[in-house]
Amino acid sequence: MDVIISQSRVAGRVRAPPSKSYTHRAILAAGYGHDAVVTDPLVSADTRATIRAVEAFGGAVERADDDSRIDVSGFGGRPDVPDDVVDCANSGTTTRLVTACGALADGLCVFTGDDSLRSRPQGPLLDAIQQLGGRAESTRGNGQAPLVVGGDTPGGGVSIPGDVSSQYITALLMAGAVTDEGIDIELETELKSAPYVDITLEVLRDFGVEVERTDAGFSVPGGQSYDPTGGEYAVPGDFSSMSYLLAAGAVAAAEGETVVVEGARPSAQGDSAIVGILESMGASIDWDREAGEITVESGTLSGTTVDVGDTPDLLPTIAALGAIADGDTVIENCEHVRYKETDRVRAMAEELETMGASVTEERDRLTIHGGESDLVGARVDGRADHRIVMSLAVAGLVADGETTIRGGEHVDVSFPDFFERMASLGVDVERSE
Repeated sequence: MDVIISQSRVAGRVRAPPSKSYTHRAILAAGYGHDAVVTDPLVSADTRATIRAVEAFGGAVERADDDSRIDVSGFGGRPDVPDDVVDCANSGTTTRLVTACGALADGLCVFTGDDSLRSRPQGPLLDAIQQLGGRAESTRGNGQAPLVVGGDTPGGGVSIPGDVSSQYITALLMAGAVTDEGIDIELETELKSAPYVDITLEVLRDFGVEVERTDAGFSVPGGQSYDPTGGEYAVPGDFSSMSYLLAAGAVAAAEGETVVVEGARPSAQGDSAIVGILESMGASIDWDREAGEITVESGTLSGTTVDVGDTPDLLPTIAALGAIADGDTVIENCEHVRYKETDRVRAMAEELETMGASVTEERDRLTIHGGESDLVGARVDGRADHRIVMSLAVAGLVADGETTIRGGEHVDVSFPDFFERMASLGVDVERSE
């Protein structure tokens, strides 16, 4: 589906969607337990993949008609061997989290997904499962899905790099709590995207699971149970998705008007850094943490330098802002962002150039020369990546003319009604099949 964005001014109140990261973890945590309710979840293409996996492991999942809650009857710490191959679609988070879970099964589980997912690295997680006494291999022998895991993994000690994906660590921590021996994780390299592990620790704590930080990494005792207080867990708003709404307000709020984003409750999300990034660029932005609301006005933005080692999902948003701001915006420590749904560093460089931006791409750095950029409407490719689509939509708000984004339907991965919410702020949006 093509989505056409015309130069627009925005204003009003809008609510951020629930967090995808928290929803994934909460659904699987509930699956590891017996009975739990996840309230205010994000129901999207990615989280539906995690729901399917929990059901494949023997759990039962029931969604409210309005998706305001998900009732989960879990598999009690020991997953069944699925009757069929588990399709994780385009969800890398699902794949990694359920791969470690599947390694606990007394038999073999097979996980696969779409073309993009089957190109993403899983080797370090497979190696970790083998170290822990389980069976784990790639059917093609290249460390990529399809994956085969199982063997009733007992737990133990494991050494794993921390700079490829924090999701490996999350997967091991979640599975380790229900192993016989627990899991001691030694990080071979510095942990990147560390706030995502902080999210995991927060969710585990809320489900009654203990994890210790150690000098080497992390330790999770075995034999634990997943049981949230009162049997319920509430998902907070998603700062990754919120970044596009805040960016829209910062670059295109109508004169004398503001954009107010609701659902901004403080949490462990590293992507809340978008507030400080916008401040560093000169945006007028105010976060009322008690009310969970962020108010932003448009103004002249200036380039800044941002290290995205811990906040990879913000790179597309920052790149779009940089193409609109004065001066250079330098995005550093970003090589790991190349291994997402697409190579997001290259995708943003190429698509912003199509719109008239001046960009310098290096392996671990992306520089957008805002002072040399003059955005014009163009036909751009969302690269089948929800974050690329939404970031290009932000750039389209100020580009001269119409911006046509191919693959607009991919916002369903994390923000299914993104374009409806943008339209509610005044954005001129058209769809074309």
